[in-house]
Amino acid sequence: MDREAEKITIIEGPTPAFEQTAESWLPSLAEGPALPHLVMTRLRTFNGPAMVERCWKAWDDGRPVFLEYRDEDGTTAAAEVLAARYVEVAEGHVLLLYLRLA
Repeated sequence: MDREAEKITIIEGPTPAFEQTAESWLPSLAEGPALPHLVMTRLRTFNGPAMVERCWKAWDDGRPVFLEYRDEDGTTAAAEVLAARYVEVAEGHVLLLYLRLA
């Protein structure tokens, strides 16, 4: 089994906006001795179902999923994806990623 992490990479555009979320189930996905910084971000995507399926397959294989992006300084940063879903809007699909920030 390939244990390499799956990556969702933002190729162009601004640094994603990270929102606080009141989802009561989210902390249960972030195990550890301290409460991590948990957020949600919304990303436009061409194919939301395929992106969510990539996450599900990685998790099913026991591999982590990371969102890779450029931070405000232009440095490459990554955040672990804890959950993913998509919604359809008039312009296409929006990917909702629930993340653990370092």
